[in-house]
Amino acid sequence: MSGAPRKAAPKAPTKKKERQPAGGAGDRATSPKAPAAQGGSGSAAKAGRGEAASRPAGRRATGGQRAASAPRPPRGPLHRRLTRPTPSDLLALLVVGLTAALGACAGQRDGNGGGTGTALPAGQVTVRFLDVGQGDAVLVRSPEGKTLLVDGGRSTTRMKELLAEYGVDKVDLMVATHADSDHITGLVTAAQEARPTLFINNGLTGTTKTWERLVAALRADGTTFQKAGNQVVNLGSVKVRVLGPPADMGDDQNDNSVGLRLEFGRFSALMTGDSETPETRAWLAEDRAGIRGPVQVYKSIHHGAANGDNQAWLNAVRPETVTISVGPNNYGHPTQAALDLYAKNRVKVYRTDQQGTVTFTGNADGTYKVKTDK
Repeated sequence: MSGAPRKAAPKAPTKKKERQPAGGAGDRATSPKAPAAQGGSGSAAKAGRGEAASRPAGRRATGGQRAASAPRPPRGPLHRRLTRPTPSDLLALLVVGLTAALGACAGQRDGNGGGTGTALPAGQVTVRFLDVGQGDAVLVRSPEGKTLLVDGGRSTTRMKELLAEYGVDKVDLMVATHADSDHITGLVTAAQEARPTLFINNGLTGTTKTWERLVAALRADGTTFQKAGNQVVNLGSVKVRVLGPPADMGDDQNDNSVGLRLEFGRFSALMTGDSETPETRAWLAEDRAGIRGPVQVYKSIHHGAANGDNQAWLNAVRPETVTISVGPNNYGHPTQAALDLYAKNRVKVYRTDQQGTVTFTGNADGTYKVKTDK
């Protein structure tokens, strides 16, 4: 389009052109998309309509001028003014951008169980290291009331008392980390009393009468059996990540212990039965994601044995607390070597032989409370 003035119609008096007044109706706010379309025929027509609408009232088109319904095309400087975003436009865009950014931040979730765009779950998860004497038993309850029982100690009578004390009449997931009697004897009672839905173990057949009784009780309940691999079991809003034994660990029960990592938002707990140094070293070599800390709650390996926890393993796990499930024994558990290791790493220690059942109540933001029975 040319910027040259049009000639007046013959015999009509020439009329001085009027310059579009700045700040008039023609300087209306434009869509944020208008600058991107500048120079195109579509945006020029829109700008032209804006100029026509802003003519002084009462002005009539002469024979050489276009009527208001056919506005003259916009000209260079005026066109730029009409399509440039106003301060109000820029402020509106800034507000929209800030709102989007704040919304994205609000939806973020970090930590062990985290990712982005996922809101933290509500409620609390309860992790109880049960006082079963010399043995292991851990009872977990999700905010939705789903239950996990990891091992059961060496006494059926004690397990029956604990199930009644904590109101457990249904176990959704039962895990035997390995088939030693101080881990599975109480599971026989739990299988009979609480009808587990799913049972996970290391896949090695136990050789004791206790193991046979456990398997028979589970089969009578119609429980599903699974070998530990790398599966994830959801207990409501609590994720249970199974750490299957590493490959080529032979047939030793301790070195084939099943590991479990619990995740509830940013709160996490890790327990690995009676794993000894060969198994933890193999897990580290495989770089298993489930062992990487930090974790708030951790169970001492093998009741605090000298061949359980070690510095390389704790460097990966980075626990805030450790609970030693132990009772009167002839093995020297927990060993001074294990206690010194925890002190060196500034890990808070709890012991069931001294404090009874140790209960952690975890929140999805990673905070938690600890209660002991003694």
